[in-house]
Amino acid sequence: MLLELARALSFFLSVLSLYPVLMSAFFVPGTSWKERLVKALLDVAFAACVCFSSGILFIWPSRTSPQSGQSLLASLPVRLFFLALAGMAILFALSWYMEENFAPLLRHDCCKP
Repeated sequence: MLLELARALSFFLSVLSLYPVLMSAFFVPGTSWKERLVKALLDVAFAACVCFSSGILFIWPSRTSPQSGQSLLASLPVRLFFLALAGMAILFALSWYMEENFAPLLRHDCCKP
């Protein structure tokens, strides 16, 4: 019972650890892309530690399910980490591309004296 509670708590913590990655990658106004990327990579490293440790708890055999052949990469928190990382990397690259190529077109010089 304690293992099941630890699994649920660790999964919740792994989801919460992915939230700062999203926030540092997209929602930090007034910073350059390089600063956002460095901060996001540090947050990714922390989220990876949390998700992989949660994955270790998920593959730990219990009395009710004594499966011992499950892979760490097949556990739910690790799959969630890789899926979220792939989605955020695609969105980060797309937003960087749009900022560099399309945002200068939106700036109008009509209001300059």
